[in-house]
Amino acid sequence: MKARWDIFCSVVDNYGDIGVTWRLARQLVVEHGCDVRLWVDDLRAFERMCPDIDVQVGQQWQEGVQVRHWPAEWPGAHPADVVIAAFACQLPPEYMDRMAECERAPLWMNLDYLSAEDWVVGCHRLPSVKYKGVQKYFFFPGFRPGTGGLLREAGLLERRRAFQQDAAAQQRFLQSLGVAPTAGARLMSLFAYENDGLAGWLDVLAADGRGTHLLVPEGRILGDVQRWLGVNSLSAGDIQVRGALTVQVIAFVRQEQYDRLLWCCEFNAVRGEDSFVRAQWAGRPLLWHIYRQDEDIHLDKLDAFLELYTAALSPAAKAAVVTLWQAWNADGDMAQSWKMLLEHWPEVSQHAENWCLEQGLQADLATALVQFYESWI
Repeated sequence: MKARWDIFCSVVDNYGDIGVTWRLARQLVVEHGCDVRLWVDDLRAFERMCPDIDVQVGQQWQEGVQVRHWPAEWPGAHPADVVIAAFACQLPPEYMDRMAECERAPLWMNLDYLSAEDWVVGCHRLPSVKYKGVQKYFFFPGFRPGTGGLLREAGLLERRRAFQQDAAAQQRFLQSLGVAPTAGARLMSLFAYENDGLAGWLDVLAADGRGTHLLVPEGRILGDVQRWLGVNSLSAGDIQVRGALTVQVIAFVRQEQYDRLLWCCEFNAVRGEDSFVRAQWAGRPLLWHIYRQDEDIHLDKLDAFLELYTAALSPAAKAAVVTLWQAWNADGDMAQSWKMLLEHWPEVSQHAENWCLEQGLQADLATALVQFYESWI
């Protein structure tokens, strides 16, 4: 019989949480033959990346996954063989009691946040707390051997490489989004949280000797873009030109479309966790806007990734990448740091591809989870 999996997702930051769990649920079904229920407490956030969702229905099937609404009053359900609490969310008390009543307790895992910090390797797969005799385990995604790896569907890198080598396919895809890149311009994407440093970056792009066509999916950064442009509102389809910079707003798209958008661009600014990983699989230079945390502890996480990511770069190229990322996440000088990066563009571009291929040698996250379950039973 197929293993039954319950994945619980409490939507905290609109799209990152549900983005990761939705990808994971589908991969477990398609590639590993699992029976998956995805419990989501905010179906409206889910609807943005899966428009077929009916937010009024508490139980429905989407792409082979049973999607269940997780309301304030628990509807009741028998626990699965494997239970995943995504990003340390708290399971419903009634469900936890039912786990304790099972003749054979399920494998209960806390799928934690992605981090490159050294301590993650030592904590991966360690037992955590117990609840009435049911043991919970830590499971950490990561970039190093000894972690759970990254979400990566079978054949993803081969599909990406073929797409990037097919100019006609890229053109057709961009046309489907209403995008006709400015001739000779650098195509870039911007998906970020609110950021005071954006104005300085857009200033230098507008004054650059080479044009930039900037694609901005609808999201939280749009207000900052509007202020810089001096317009009252922006919506999908709008195009504004300032000097060498063309800004185009595009609609929020499905995950598969967003992947291809990243593959089309020469540079991608991304945020959170899901888009951060997908930008790495694009094999193109990127800029990560990490989710801000109290007392700036997120900067430790940022520095840990930068130390790992830039290890193979020359000292000058490493300094350029680190300076840009730190400026973007700590209100630094984006104009000067962007100019520094452009000076090392060929090396940084090749490094992005090398990093992608290196990470692709590790087991993917879904496979690592299945292997842990198989060894546990």
